[in-house]
Amino acid sequence: MELPVNTVVVRRGGIVESVHRIHAVVVDGDGRRIASVGNPEYPVFHRSAAKPFQAVPLVEDGVVERFGVTMPELALCCASHSSEPRHIEGVRLILEKASLSEEDLECGPHLPFHKESAAELLRSGHAPTPIHNNCSGKHAGMLVFAKASGWPTRGYIGRDHPVQQRMIAELVRWTGLAQGEIGLAQDGCGVVCFRTPASALARGFARLGGAEGPARQVVQAITGHPFMVAGTGRFGTALGAAAGDRVFGKTGAEGVFAVGAIDGSFGLAVKAEDGGTRASSVAVLQILDELGVLDGVTCEELNRFRSPPTVSRRGVEVGDVRPEFDLEYHG
Repeated sequence: MELPVNTVVVRRGGIVESVHRIHAVVVDGDGRRIASVGNPEYPVFHRSAAKPFQAVPLVEDGVVERFGVTMPELALCCASHSSEPRHIEGVRLILEKASLSEEDLECGPHLPFHKESAAELLRSGHAPTPIHNNCSGKHAGMLVFAKASGWPTRGYIGRDHPVQQRMIAELVRWTGLAQGEIGLAQDGCGVVCFRTPASALARGFARLGGAEGPARQVVQAITGHPFMVAGTGRFGTALGAAAGDRVFGKTGAEGVFAVGAIDGSFGLAVKAEDGGTRASSVAVLQILDELGVLDGVTCEELNRFRSPPTVSRRGVEVGDVRPEFDLEYHG
């Protein structure tokens, strides 16, 4: 079976079962291409990968200082968390500091990503509420931003609300695109989400990684508190715990993941064309390894994402997921 050159391949018993087509690009802070796989301009909805940009106003406009938001809580504002107890407690603390409550969240509910937390919630006889949404940290941040700015908290998710207008402005700022070049739609949690070429997402992460002043605090929160950004067994937490002195990263739905060097030397954006999250983490590690970014980093938790096995219901390894591409270098 002849495979495309930009793939992550799932095999069972050594035989190809599934193929994920990958688009990825590495750029410097000026947007110059360093390397790529597939189409470096592939259109990508950032989804939750935009959260680090959306957290910058909390620091820049003094919201963090005014309400005493801690660094772990700031990391939670960037999170797609698993709704483990520490995550839920952190969201509640952010809201309480601004005299807000869970009832103010407009993100909608879903069960925790963390299986044990989901099971415990169901055992307790309770249904999930919006605070269990993986985006509730971001929404708490948006609510306290609205409160601090003197804007209505009700309807903060609407595209015309000042909070969302500021979020759009942040995407313009960090990607370097004009507003008309950024596609706008509604995210799963109800707020505005953004569609750009993959290269623009990568450029934004490079710029954020190299930023000084308030934006630097966002990067430090992500790298200093990787558990708060994702959770137990999650790729984003494993990457941050192993290499937070070198890079920061953020997942997005539908097979998106973005990484920035903390010195601003590069940004990376990865998109699995079919939305396969299992493929995006494999692709990210393959690219970071090939670039030498993770040289000398040893971490068993991170290693399991490099070529994760597929396992039968009896716990027998029956296949694996592996990258089948090489970077094309530019200039």
